[in-house]
Amino acid sequence: MKQTLHILAMLTICILPSLSFAGTYILPPEGIDVFGETFTIKAKEEDTLLDIGRRYGVGFNEMKSANPNVDMWVPGKGTAVTIPTQFILPPGPRDGVVVNVAEMRIYFYPKPKDDEKPIVTTFPISVGRMDWNTPLGETKITAKVKDPAWYPPKSIRDEHEADGDPLPLRVPPGPDNPLGNYAMRLGIPGYLIHGTNKPQGLGMRVTHGCIRMYPEDIEYFFNIVPKGTKVRIINAPYKAGWLMDQLYLEAHELLEEDEVEHKAFDNYEPLVDAVARATELRLEKIDRFAIKRISNEKTGVPQLISRTEATIR
Repeated sequence: MKQTLHILAMLTICILPSLSFAGTYILPPEGIDVFGETFTIKAKEEDTLLDIGRRYGVGFNEMKSANPNVDMWVPGKGTAVTIPTQFILPPGPRDGVVVNVAEMRIYFYPKPKDDEKPIVTTFPISVGRMDWNTPLGETKITAKVKDPAWYPPKSIRDEHEADGDPLPLRVPPGPDNPLGNYAMRLGIPGYLIHGTNKPQGLGMRVTHGCIRMYPEDIEYFFNIVPKGTKVRIINAPYKAGWLMDQLYLEAHELLEEDEVEHKAFDNYEPLVDAVARATELRLEKIDRFAIKRISNEKTGVPQLISRTEATIR
């Protein structure tokens, strides 16, 4: 299986020589949901996990979950650092833009031209904090603006006023604008996909409900996603998917409010739903011990849950 993963990763590199952007991959054929590759690098003396994550297109929480025993701010020269850039495609149609708030990651399926292979692009994001949830549901990109001005809503102005940091009615384009250099308006009033002038917290729940991207990511995203593109915003802390004939599970922390909602079920209800979706038309023997370990660790890295000869013994 490791050999299969390596071959798929090498195919992606070889088939996409002109696509230098780290978040772009060949879209697996129907029936295969796992793509990318998880690997390990050695930290440099000056590195933080945030620095490393940004270089490889990975957000704060993703790096923290994949490296639970590594200091976030001073990993140390020579420390082995896991780069979690293998993913399971989100559930649902492979179409348009998909935002998974639990994973804090966005996916886009460009429509290929006749002579092109289908691809998927994916980037880390920040989403709304607990008291400013990013809304779920289906919408679309209704407008695209380069160098946007920001008109803070009254609720945000009130919050800043209470903190002794009053905001103007209009923040012009420039280095003090929290939207960064690009903004894409959603059909849900008041919500945007946008850049940032403070990328340090990318990959955490820190926004007022908007979807925030690294400056370099939003520039690329802005230029490839056309106005009118469908956007589906989901909350899938667990994703199950197939690689060849084996089933994998990817587990992320539940949002704080969901931990309360699912407490009576030991937080297993969304996990069971994910595995049930993946096996609805394709039966598989499941390693329940692997599921329990993966759901407890929540590293965000896809791991095998099909029963093998070793687990049967």
